[in-house]
Amino acid sequence: MNRNLQLAAIILAAVLAPALALGSGFAKPPKLQQDVEWLWQYTPDQTHPDGRENELAQDQRFKPFLDQTLTAPQHFWGQPIAGRWRSLANTALDHLSVPDKVLAEDNRYLSISGCTLHFCPARGLLWVDLNGSHHLVVFCAIDWTKQGAPTSDPDAQYTLYLFANDPLLPDTVRSAPPTPSAAPSTAPVASTQDLHLPPALTKAIGRWAAEPLPGSKIIQRITHAVVIDPDGAEHEVAPSSLGVQPIMHTVPTGVPTSTPDINATPSTDDNTPILKPRR
Repeated sequence: MNRNLQLAAIILAAVLAPALALGSGFAKPPKLQQDVEWLWQYTPDQTHPDGRENELAQDQRFKPFLDQTLTAPQHFWGQPIAGRWRSLANTALDHLSVPDKVLAEDNRYLSISGCTLHFCPARGLLWVDLNGSHHLVVFCAIDWTKQGAPTSDPDAQYTLYLFANDPLLPDTVRSAPPTPSAAPSTAPVASTQDLHLPPALTKAIGRWAAEPLPGSKIIQRITHAVVIDPDGAEHEVAPSSLGVQPIMHTVPTGVPTSTPDINATPSTDDNTPILKPRR
């Protein structure tokens, strides 16, 4: 009889242990170890100089990868259904629905671009660092300011939103209260030095943002930028701090209306080791 009671106690403890660990408040789930090397097969080759983004989007591993890495809340696109906004993973997939490019750099970084169906001014960029076992994944989206000029006008204004699976701002900035001039839900960043963006990321964003809209010569004028932490905290930053260069318009006299921001050039100091060649 005692032996049966002991066996029952052991079984009960085994069943309750996972629930107790989750409810204790002390046990944190470990970061998932991600195998993303499969993404590399879609990078450019002699036959596909811009990569194979259409095939990548159809890979059965792509959507689970987005679900796993893009988990921050978003409220910028769509309408809430039963109080819930569209997930960031699905939003990213929307912005890559019309395929553009899959670019590779330094045998390490991937830049996957596209735009939304039926409205290509809404463009998306997925950037992945393949180094290490926990990979930095960043999703950027360009959103048209509907209160201003139409997208056919070069003076139309846009906001760049940046989401990452790891915080890109130090704790001192993320915990700072917003200034009176900032929107109640958006904490401003004191300077571009507060941003912890890899130079390869700002380079990719700058190159992507400088591409003209499909079928035109218009380069989108990005006037605002917001960095969103994994927990949903929002931080307004200067577009130049993300690698976006000012748009140069020319007046009839040939004198440019603005000059490039020399502070927008990202640092080239990146000490993270490079992987062995993937080819």
